[in-house]
Amino acid sequence: MLDSYPRHLALTGACNFRDLGGYPGKDGRGVRWRQLFRSNHLAHLSCDDIALLRSLGLKNAFDLRGVEERLSTMCCVDDITVHSLPIEPAIMLALRERILSRVPLSAAETAELMRDSYRDFVRNNTKAFHALFAHLLEDHAPLVIHCTAGKDRTGFACALILHALGVAEPTIVEDYLLTNRHYRLDDATAKTLALPAEITAVLVSVEDSFLAAAFEAVRADYGDLETYFADGLGVGRAQRAELEARYLER
Repeated sequence: MLDSYPRHLALTGACNFRDLGGYPGKDGRGVRWRQLFRSNHLAHLSCDDIALLRSLGLKNAFDLRGVEERLSTMCCVDDITVHSLPIEPAIMLALRERILSRVPLSAAETAELMRDSYRDFVRNNTKAFHALFAHLLEDHAPLVIHCTAGKDRTGFACALILHALGVAEPTIVEDYLLTNRHYRLDDATAKTLALPAEITAVLVSVEDSFLAAAFEAVRADYGDLETYFADGLGVGRAQRAELEARYLER
């Protein structure tokens, strides 16, 4: 299916703002364009950025950042309603503990910490994703889902949404990996991390193994994805049909 709109919106103050539309979903029906967006945080948008988001009719943002994490970079668009669904950044806590231990950390070990953080999305944060789907069923679109970088918590959330709409797994992974093309680390965040380049490179990118770790946790804890949708996320057959009606082309 050819894209009808640009998928990546090149904003000045947000680098990873993308449309989830256009992907073939259930029965070949495309995900509706200009309804579901994903992004990094929205605190540094320019006046032109804000005008563009208003032209899209964007009214709701679902912020997956931790409680304290979001305080310094709140959404700067007054007419967007922000819904906080906090997922604390487990990877940063794990890194802090490792650094304090003074045991050297390799890029491979950092990648495994990232995979652990994705497993944690399922094991300790399913409640937040359940709340997100409840909002989606209320039809808050056009809407944007974001965290700090728009790659991990947001990446898993959007993978779940695309799965719910019947998008094929290779396409879901392809969308997830687009972060490696569009995300750029700002100077302030780089200074905050203050880590060796090889460690930072892992933290600011995504790998298909990260996303796979989350779905491994789904299978380990729930048996399969369908059970996770029904029992963990509150999205049974009836709710799936509602999502398809709202977010797939007729």
